[in-house]
Amino acid sequence: MYDFAAEPGNNELTVSEGEIITITNPDVGGGWLEGRNSKGERGLVPTDYVEILSSDGKDQFSCGNSVADQAFLDSLSASTAQASLSAANNNNQVDFLSQIGCIESLSQSPPSSSSPSPSSSLNKVSGGSDPWSSWGASKSGNWESSDGWGAKPEGAGAQRNSANNWDAAFGHPQAYQGPATGDDDDWDEDWDDPKSSSPYFKDSESSEAGGVQRGNSRASASSMKLPLNKFPGFAKPGMEQYLLAKQLAKPKEKIPIIVGDYGPMWVYPTSTFDCVVADPRKGSKMYGLKSYIEYQLTPTNTNRSVNHRYKHFDWLYERLLVKFGSAIPIPSLPDKQVTGRFEEEFIKMRMERLQAWMTRMCRHPVVSESEVFQQFLNFRDEKEWKTGKRKAEKDELVGVMIFSTMEPEAPDLDLLEIEQKCDAVGKFTKAMDDGVKELLTVGQEHWKRCTGPLPKEYQKIGKALQSLATVFSSSGYQGETDLNDAITEAGKTYEEIANLVAEQPKKDLHFLMECNHEYKGFLGCFPDIIGAHKGAIEKVKESDKLVATSKITPQDKQMMVKRVGTMSYALQAEMNHFHSNRIYDYNSVIRLYLEQQVQFYETIAEKLRQALSRFPVM
Repeated sequence: MYDFAAEPGNNELTVSEGEIITITNPDVGGGWLEGRNSKGERGLVPTDYVEILSSDGKDQFSCGNSVADQAFLDSLSASTAQASLSAANNNNQVDFLSQIGCIESLSQSPPSSSSPSPSSSLNKVSGGSDPWSSWGASKSGNWESSDGWGAKPEGAGAQRNSANNWDAAFGHPQAYQGPATGDDDDWDEDWDDPKSSSPYFKDSESSEAGGVQRGNSRASASSMKLPLNKFPGFAKPGMEQYLLAKQLAKPKEKIPIIVGDYGPMWVYPTSTFDCVVADPRKGSKMYGLKSYIEYQLTPTNTNRSVNHRYKHFDWLYERLLVKFGSAIPIPSLPDKQVTGRFEEEFIKMRMERLQAWMTRMCRHPVVSESEVFQQFLNFRDEKEWKTGKRKAEKDELVGVMIFSTMEPEAPDLDLLEIEQKCDAVGKFTKAMDDGVKELLTVGQEHWKRCTGPLPKEYQKIGKALQSLATVFSSSGYQGETDLNDAITEAGKTYEEIANLVAEQPKKDLHFLMECNHEYKGFLGCFPDIIGAHKGAIEKVKESDKLVATSKITPQDKQMMVKRVGTMSYALQAEMNHFHSNRIYDYNSVIRLYLEQQVQFYETIAEKLRQALSRFPVM
């Protein structure tokens, strides 16, 4: 159903939209299947990129129903059953919303379980999907259907991309770019609630809502089916529950918003801290049958280390996403990987990106002070970790209800001003997203050139000069030894320059690309965040109709406007935090890039001067 570009060395198979392949092994696991194309080439393809062909009313693969095919069909039947359960949950939600008189009907049905929902497709440039396309095309007055989360091609996390992983289109040449669905870190049985269908959530519906936000991994998000809308916390509780809630959060759970020099802002803690991710070590369980990598985390404010596996980071990401994702962009973790998990280069890259992700979280005044984040860094033993984990999973202040914890110390806003602020944020983040993607594309092309054709050109010049010196020396003429030596050294200089050119991107372009990739992840969160605000605004606009039919009171409408104003202040506070970080980050990374470029060209210039000095002026 979609284009998929295979990564070298990962046993993947490149397929194009519309191509028919034969499924040779549907049970690879981790969201992958093995297929064979018409040329006889075999490889792995993401399960949700493939649609079963239908013939005579029966689902079939192109090769007919083999035993393996039937096993795959059985697995799909389980998915269909789960989708039916989700549909039932949706009906319950509709009944609940109708009872409180907030809506007259919800016409949107859950996406089909037989193919990836557009809402769970990823930020794949090669596939033509864009997190902004549906948001920009949404129409007012019909939020549930046209501006609902299920209608969007990718989510708040669809980038939650990705703060630390490259797209197929923007892959880091030195980093693994493969699929995110190879779950190399399944939860241990004793860490799971045996009654739970998901390691992260208490029911399948919330699991799907949060899990889809995996980010710019190319296959994982599409493997999740969403019941009604894909933003965490929106399936239950809904927007109306926040806008018309009689009781909001307790005072101890309040998140204050103040007005500073540049407008609304979060309250920053008096002391800040970072977290050092280091010392990756290989461990094993099940008598050595299963291996994993464990990292040491040391918060700078306590200097007391804790150890976490990747799956624990993944759990934290999901919890932060479910709790804060409707108000704060939570970029996704580095992708998971099917093969090569213990290769030194991959471990180094993953640790670097986990470090960047943790630094971002530590830098955020709301996330860093949250109970779940502090518990992740400061638990003292396994019992305390399990207790904190269970408590976080039972947190009810998630999704849009996070706004109920926010308390702006600022005057109320009218609906027009709220809408203007929301539009301004949308316009800027969309434009920045385009700019970041363009720089990533240019940087990728430059990296390929620096590590491919350009060094070869310098090597050719060097070899040609040395060959010329060899020819000259064969003349037997006594007076040209110095010239021949000088030409030989000039040739060697160009070969040295070739090596310098090939190595330089790791010293400067790497950091520029990583920074842009990280911001691409942040920016991919905003379509859903802005969509939530627009949805709330539309609900307020519809409230006149509800007042006229006595479904809500005028006081209820006034309360709705006030609460949408709270959402607007939260958005403005987050944007102030975003802008201050953006200015610091881009100043630092571009300065570093230019410094390294200056040093690079000065080194080349010095080598050329030395080569030049061997040739006398005649």
